[in-house]
Amino acid sequence: MPREALQRIAYVEDEPDIQEVAIIALESIGGYEVHAFDHAPPFLEQVEAMRPQLILLDVMLPGMTGPEILTELRTRPETKDIPVIFMTAKVQSTDHQRYLDLGAIRVIGKPFDPMSLSSEIEEAWNALED
Repeated sequence: MPREALQRIAYVEDEPDIQEVAIIALESIGGYEVHAFDHAPPFLEQVEAMRPQLILLDVMLPGMTGPEILTELRTRPETKDIPVIFMTAKVQSTDHQRYLDLGAIRVIGKPFDPMSLSSEIEEAWNALED
């Protein structure tokens, strides 16, 4: 049975310009419903209620990093299986592998190409096993 189509994405990014470009790309080009947050506390309070199918996390965030957020999500029954993609300017191969080892399904480097962001996310989503 084919995987359910990706529709709802939660996105945590503290840089307003990057967040705005990504939201425009994901909504306009990808047709996704995006719920965006600029830091961890409101995201962690609302993530279960919004029921995202996929979570995009910046790595470097104030107060709580993306990897720390992922660790927290994995302790909650309602969010432990939601796929996570990291978006980061830290794209050294050792960092990249560490993020995958933490459980991310993909790492997207910044700056990203707004025109291909949705297709890259869709590719990662479709590569997941049912």
